[in-house]
Formats: sequence, C-alpha cells, structure tokens
Amino acid sequence: VLFISAAPTGDVLLDEALKHIKNTQPPETVTSWIDLLTGESWNPLKMHFQIQQVRERLAKSLVEKGVLTTEKQNFVLFDVTTHPLVDSGEKERLLQRLQASLLDRWTSDLQHVPPRSLALLLLAQASNVLDDALTSLPDDNYETATQRTQRLLDANPDLQSAKVTTPGEEMIWAVMAAFNRR
Repeated sequence: VLFISAAPTGDVLLDEALKHIKNTQPPETVTSWIDLLTGESWNPLKMHFQIQQVRERLAKSLVEKGVLTTEKQNFVLFDVTTHPLVDSGEKERLLQRLQASLLDRWTSDLQHVPPRSLALLLLAQASNVLDDALTSLPDDNYETATQRTQRLLDANPDLQSAKVTTPGEEMIWAVMAAFNRR
C-alpha cells in the first residue's frame, strides 16, 4: 500500500490508520495492513500498528453523530454498556441502499458498479450481515440479489483491479482479494 495524500479525512480511526501507513517503510501489502490494524498479526515488532478499542471508538463516533445512543443494562451482577439505534430510519435507508445496489442499480459489468456501492456490498458480505439485509425481499428479488452477490464474490479481484480507473476502486478489489485469501 502506497500513501497518496496526507490530507486528514476527518475520521479519527481512518486518520490513525493512514498515519501508520504513511510512516511505514518498506510499504506493507493490503493483507498485511488488515492483519496489523485489526490485531490479527502476532508479530510482536508490529503490535504498535493495532488500532486500540475499535468497537468502543466506533460506537462513540456513532453516538456523537446521533445514530446510536448509550444505555446501561444490568445483566445479573454486571452493568453492560449498549448502543441501541436512535432512529431505525438510518438502518432502513442503509438496507434499501444495499438492496437497490443489487436490484435497481445493478449492472452486469462490475466495472460500472459505483465504488461506494461495491465497497458497501463487499464489507456487508465480509461482516456476515448481507444475507440478513436481503431477507426482507420478496422471494424472486431475494433470488436475484443472492445470484448477483455470488457473481460479485466469484469475480477475480486481480482481474477486476486491472480494469479500474481510480486508486479507490483498486483498493476495494485488493481488500476483496485479501478477504478471499483468509
């Protein structure tokens, strides 16, 4: 991974990851960065790359944006902090966008799938939430969406990345290739 821009993104976690990438010589691969940043790497010399408290920091960011709220729940002897949705409309809009990207806005040429939609689909699949996002669809739409998802997942990331026009699209396919190797 080669660093292109030093401009801050405005997202604390992303800026922290980019700082690590920028300051690392020689450059690491996408697969290495995924392992290093998530803590999957057992290399003690590279433990400092792991981003700490990711879930808590993501939850805090979503609370600050008004998407989630913070509540304490008591489970027998323990108080547990939870983060329920403030408005289920946000979740519904995201589900509709995901479904529309597989149904209404789908193109058979993967090069014409909008990069944000492509990233959303691949991350939803890698997070094991894509199937749940499609369960509310009628049977024929569900079948179509799952077939298109499978076509996307069966695509060769190396071939697809050779056809892209932007570094962002290349990174999306590189991340998919890294997930496929796991």
